[in-house]
Amino acid sequence: MVPDIKTALPGPKAKALIDRDKTVVSPSYTRGYPLVIERGSGATVEDVDGNVFLDCAAGIAVNATGHSHPAVVKAITDQAQKFLHMSGTDFYYEPQVRLAEELAAIAPIAGGVRSFFGNSGTEAMEACLKLARYATGRQNIIAFLGGFHGRTMGSLALTASKAIQRRGFGPLLPGVYHAPYPDRYRCPIGSTPDTCADACIDFIEHQLFTHLVSPDEVAAIVVEPIQGEGGYVVAPPEFLQRLRELTTKHGILLVADEVQSGMGRSGKMFAIEYCGVEPDMIAIAKGIASGLPLGVAVARGGLMAWPPGAHASTFGGNPVSCAAALATITLLRDELVKNAADVGAHLMKALASLADGHPLIGDVRGRGLMVGVELVRDRKTKERAIEERDAVVTAAFTRGLLVLGAGKNAVRFSPPLVLTREQADTAVRIFDEALSEVERVHV
Repeated sequence: MVPDIKTALPGPKAKALIDRDKTVVSPSYTRGYPLVIERGSGATVEDVDGNVFLDCAAGIAVNATGHSHPAVVKAITDQAQKFLHMSGTDFYYEPQVRLAEELAAIAPIAGGVRSFFGNSGTEAMEACLKLARYATGRQNIIAFLGGFHGRTMGSLALTASKAIQRRGFGPLLPGVYHAPYPDRYRCPIGSTPDTCADACIDFIEHQLFTHLVSPDEVAAIVVEPIQGEGGYVVAPPEFLQRLRELTTKHGILLVADEVQSGMGRSGKMFAIEYCGVEPDMIAIAKGIASGLPLGVAVARGGLMAWPPGAHASTFGGNPVSCAAALATITLLRDELVKNAADVGAHLMKALASLADGHPLIGDVRGRGLMVGVELVRDRKTKERAIEERDAVVTAAFTRGLLVLGAGKNAVRFSPPLVLTREQADTAVRIFDEALSEVERVHV
């Protein structure tokens, strides 16, 4: 039976390990609740005290094929028995070449594709930034408020999700400008849900390009088709289409950050496919290798023409990670992208149905198994229910459901793509109970 909570949380073994962690691990980690995992299978997790949870967090949208999928484990084991590392920046091995071929086949970019391999999403974004500057000879970048692109110094300059992520680290990479993101629930700069896409494009054209930066000095515009850390906000298709027109007009590269929304999570292999837009580059990580560290910058073949030594990574494209990614792509293509679309639609409909009984729910949005529920104190004013959101996440945890916050006041559902309809129904039932508990205190 899942979930199955046998002890108070955290249990004694979990508490002992958390106490050890406090003295030796960086305090910068944001641990939302005291989960100490022992093992996982599919969409379930067991902690060190034997408590079993339903996982709708998936290691922050990483475990695309579920915990320890047998096909992925076999691919990892088979490769590990051959060799663990040889550095693809200096030598050659088949897993890296095969993975590049697979990515060229699935990336929504026509005319040939090349891949640069790193270890994480932020490294994929750093590669995109460097390539954009190198290929265009321009220095400036435009990103969006609410966006999250990583925490290393280059990608951090693009990140505009939470001030704490930037506080104390300046000055950051120069030449980065931010525009409003078209959030239909919280329409920026006085727009309406129907006009917010145009308003955000107009801001770039008539504010940034008029007052701050000339378009012929902009190397790239970086955008998440669905903002992840920012609250699971889905960009309207017409916004991405107009953004593509704008970048093409001015010779600016369009970079899609699909670190969280890519690899099947949205119900398509890449979320940008919903609007029919072809980017120049895509940053990929998280779900690509089912939990092993891997990040990829994918670009049009003619664009990725930098010379040997221009950019490299000792561990990027590690053969074991590549083997895991190859197995992951097979599972996604054969069944799990379709399952994400099917179960995701079921989950979103069920979560939306809770709104009538829960005044805390302001908005339910997403695509596939990337669903956000924004909590508000008042639906008319849309006052953010920040403390209530945190309380709901904790209440869900105590009942055996793992979810995470996103943005200031949203709850994100990002389960493994193996989630079944029955498991989705269980998640909604527990979320319903958690909302009721919090509303009895706060509403």
